[in-house]
Amino acid sequence: MKITNICCIGAGYVGGPTMAVIAQKCPDIRVTVVDLNEGRIAAWNDTDVNKLPIYEPGLSEIVAERRNKNLFFSTGVDKAIEEAQLIFISVNTPTKTYGSGKGMAADLKYIELCARQIARVSKSDKIVVEKSTLPVRTAEAIKSILDNTGNGVQFQILSNPEFLAEGTAIQDLLNPDRVLIGGDDTTEAGRKAIDALVEVYAKWVDPQRILTTNVWSSELSKLTANAFLAQRVSSINAISELCEKTGADVNEVARAIGMDSRIGSKFLKASVGFGGSCFQKDILNLVYISKSFGLDEVADYWEQVVKMNDHQKERFARSIVQTLYNTVSDKKIAILGWAFKKDTNDSRESAAICVTDCLLNEQARIAVYDPKVARNQVLADLDMLDSRSAEKNAEAVEVFSTPYEACHKAHAIAVLTEWDEFRDYDWQKIYENMQKPAFVFDGRNILDGKQLSKIGFIYQAIGS
Repeated sequence: MKITNICCIGAGYVGGPTMAVIAQKCPDIRVTVVDLNEGRIAAWNDTDVNKLPIYEPGLSEIVAERRNKNLFFSTGVDKAIEEAQLIFISVNTPTKTYGSGKGMAADLKYIELCARQIARVSKSDKIVVEKSTLPVRTAEAIKSILDNTGNGVQFQILSNPEFLAEGTAIQDLLNPDRVLIGGDDTTEAGRKAIDALVEVYAKWVDPQRILTTNVWSSELSKLTANAFLAQRVSSINAISELCEKTGADVNEVARAIGMDSRIGSKFLKASVGFGGSCFQKDILNLVYISKSFGLDEVADYWEQVVKMNDHQKERFARSIVQTLYNTVSDKKIAILGWAFKKDTNDSRESAAICVTDCLLNEQARIAVYDPKVARNQVLADLDMLDSRSAEKNAEAVEVFSTPYEACHKAHAIAVLTEWDEFRDYDWQKIYENMQKPAFVFDGRNILDGKQLSKIGFIYQAIGS
């Protein structure tokens, strides 16, 4: 089957960028991204590409190049499903907040709703591709729903997990380490479906980097990849605490072990902790799956990675309170960076949320600056915690449009995202306008501590 029409259900952080790159590299394929969120679709269609709902370096240029040529954004879900030969499911799969598996299992209600809508609308055979991160064996559930519609349409289910790092997503899509496609290679129809998707990616990806597996290996590979990466972050963060007690420097330790070819240097940057939509969710999903099979030791092992990450964020906040003479009540603390990492406007599971919540519990006044995260998102992130009323959050947290305003008359600054611009600020000017003594808590180890100390700051960094 030669694919000429693709539909992607879900215009979020995965669906939007992925489909934009496919549209650019496959100009002969019509790509339609659909979502029920009218505001999000309107933002994707905004004539000012700088107002896209997602910030990723390079994304706006690709959207501007292909939009309304072979890349379309629409709320017409049924029409797009009906016309497509290949349908990507790229909707949210959050951790359950209710019932069995609460706090660990993935909530698959949106996946099921997509499957039922595809089944209801489809009048011709379809290839359905899992793009969302899903528990192992989810494909079986999707196939069961699709195959029991009674309308005679044949569906093939593929797993094609994303391995994108936010902030570098476009480069990851253009030059992927690998593309993983899982399908049923025991049947001719299954093999044809796999080949059809391989052909799409082969337009720009070296075929040797396109891996095909069975569906379940593909699903588990995604969870495992994120678990391994998160494990490295928690491992170096655990060592950072030991470094602080012994006088070692975690940056020197990381450099020393990273030069071992068996270990490598990536994901050994000590910090206030990992965030984002995937790491914690996927590890907890792995924990839940392990427990459901009675593998308690396996579950306990992976759960510790999340516990270590939570501990790192909480101890960072405690350190601020203890250093500021055991009280931050009515003191202004400037938070530089709200996104979970640089070069993205995504704040899901950001370390800044946890640290700010802890400081608010100590009655601090919070001033936030982030170059890409707006005030409404900052307050929404805090409101979701239900630690206090929305009114109290709005009263205690102020979001500024410049870092100098945020830091003006602050008692301390906490750097919680590794934005490159933070290094280049006029730190002398910031110091002169702060309360004294002026503290900087570098949660990402990105600033020049010696220079800040020379200016007059009391500087603290993770792991030293």
